[in-house]
Amino acid sequence: MFNNSAFPEPVVVRAEGTPQAGPLVVLLHGRGSNEADIIGLAGHLPQGAEYVAVRAPIAEGGGFAWFANRGIGRPRPESLRETMDWFTTWLEAYAGERPVFLVGFSGGAAFAGGLILDRPGRFAGAAILYGTLPFDAGVPVEADHLAGLPVFVGQGLEDAVIPRELLDRTWSYLTDGSGAVVRALRAPGGHGISVPVLEELRKWLTERLSAEG
Repeated sequence: MFNNSAFPEPVVVRAEGTPQAGPLVVLLHGRGSNEADIIGLAGHLPQGAEYVAVRAPIAEGGGFAWFANRGIGRPRPESLRETMDWFTTWLEAYAGERPVFLVGFSGGAAFAGGLILDRPGRFAGAAILYGTLPFDAGVPVEADHLAGLPVFVGQGLEDAVIPRELLDRTWSYLTDGSGAVVRALRAPGGHGISVPVLEELRKWLTERLSAEG
């Protein structure tokens, strides 16, 4: 049973036709959006996993957010800590011992980044799409902190939403410093999942699910 008094019980939608066993892929929407906007991504991703989308716990702008901000891409440390603990409570009850992959877009990418930095050994992999890691937000970013963790990074060359300095810092840390096993792609386009990034994400996740057996 879910038990966390800081926020309500998570709202979760599950992609139809996906198995309720084996690896779990959790889709994390962007700031001001909701679970219904990102669950459709599951239809473009490989079979062989259960796909769910979770609604962020903080109401904002007609949608929901994963944390309070100090600025775009800059979570307040205390807020990120609270929401990560809330999410982890749900995840452990829902997933049990299953392998878990995170796929986060924009604000959801920052949240996914916080989760893997906080507990790198818990996750089988993560996709950081069109977003930044939560630097200076209370989670460790030392060298080799993500050693061996499969990570996919997708960015838009013309993304004008996430500050370029944060996109570049994320790219640099993940590809040359984190120790993660990274596949990274920068493709033409702005702040939205382009066809090349989506196709590379599908290939990456296909390989990761196959490796999980």
